[in-house]
Amino acid sequence: MIPYRVPQVRRLGPARLTAGLDTSRRMDLPAHRAMHGTAPKLDARELAELADAVDLRGRGGAAFPFARKLRAVAAHRSESAVLVNAAEGEPASGKDTMLLTRTPHLVIEGALLAADALGARRVVVAVAEGGMGQASVAAAVEERGAADRIRVAGIPERFISGEGGALVRTVNGQGGGPPGRKVRTSDSGVDGLPTLLSNAETFAQLAVLATLGPEQYADVGTPREPGTVLLTVGGSAAAPAVVEVATGTPLTAVLEACRASPGEGVLVGGYHGAWIHPDAAAATPVSRQGVADAGGRLGAGIVLPLGGETCPLGETLRVARYLAAQSSGQCGPCRLGLPDVARSLADLVAGSATALDGLRRRAAGVRGRGACSHPDGTSGFVLSALSAFPDDIQEHLLRGTCGRPVLGVLPVPEREPEPEVHLAVDWTRCQGHGLCAKLAPELVHLDENGYPVFGSEAVPSPLLRLARRAVEMCPALALRMA
Repeated sequence: MIPYRVPQVRRLGPARLTAGLDTSRRMDLPAHRAMHGTAPKLDARELAELADAVDLRGRGGAAFPFARKLRAVAAHRSESAVLVNAAEGEPASGKDTMLLTRTPHLVIEGALLAADALGARRVVVAVAEGGMGQASVAAAVEERGAADRIRVAGIPERFISGEGGALVRTVNGQGGGPPGRKVRTSDSGVDGLPTLLSNAETFAQLAVLATLGPEQYADVGTPREPGTVLLTVGGSAAAPAVVEVATGTPLTAVLEACRASPGEGVLVGGYHGAWIHPDAAAATPVSRQGVADAGGRLGAGIVLPLGGETCPLGETLRVARYLAAQSSGQCGPCRLGLPDVARSLADLVAGSATALDGLRRRAAGVRGRGACSHPDGTSGFVLSALSAFPDDIQEHLLRGTCGRPVLGVLPVPEREPEPEVHLAVDWTRCQGHGLCAKLAPELVHLDENGYPVFGSEAVPSPLLRLARRAVEMCPALALRMA
């Protein structure tokens, strides 16, 4: 299976995960074996010690120590499973698609290495449904004759698809939303089994580490964070690509390789990451610590330079609206708080003098209160824009614009236009019970006589359920949706 189009790859430093991709569009099993060899068989203790030797951490965003996850699953001493998170629901990320499409056996090798160490008979590779990666991994499983052990699960492509709890629920056929309460996958994951869950790049790194050994693996990178990392470079870059770099490489070198400049700022870590001011970006090395020192987080390795032609606040608003719409609607901070954050940011873009304080208050108000990390990541992204673009904010407050158009530099999936829904009242029936205002206080207020009042704007999508409930519960059947 050779895809017609494959993600572009560049490298700064030695090729580890991208080895062989300069001459091969896709590494089949013989090519993989010739380039990478076969990883040795290790038990759980040996594999955990190997990961500890280089402080191997998850590459999906949270940077959790891999050895700790492995030991937590092994401690159950029971049947277990391995789950590869390659769903990559974030529109700005491309590294998982690159790995699955061009070197799928490296990911599978790492997953089987972990499964053998744990004695796990089940391996699930969760991929974006219908994408190039799904077909490539399915072909790789067939090449290995491992269909009885490895399941390729297609996941609907949504931003929260890759959240651990949501991913497990989807794989188990329970719907795609977060579980609403913290459940460690090491205790209960695939089919209720203790499950080792990690990102596709993490398993690929594990395969490379097992083949090279810790000393050779640490020949590149920094002493504290040895090895290489995959970055998805997009935004205003003239030559976007997935770039493999040794940790410690200057961020400016990565941007130059992709023909990009920081411009007004660089978004690092994706849409749950943070904006970095161009002055800070000029001195930032590619590492978790280096990016953190600049005020950001490396996260899943997404690097989006903004350039100087587009409106920074307008770009941030586009993403904030997208993130608000990606809510699973299970908790107030997502369902109500994130649309409020997006509306406050829109007011700021329009030059409202009171919007700035309101935006800070609303963004801070959703943090630490959600059923998953989506509200925290979104508020952090929005608040980082306030620090990174102070001059642009002043221009908007003074003139209502910075004078630049919003070019759509940051990738946001196109949405099908939704019909606008408005609340309306049949005044021949309304008796002023006031129940609608109690059921949907975000939409309905009462006037001095106790009759409902609401704005002329459409009901926001996250509030449609509340609006329907208010309509259904109206004692006089006066409230309706138009």
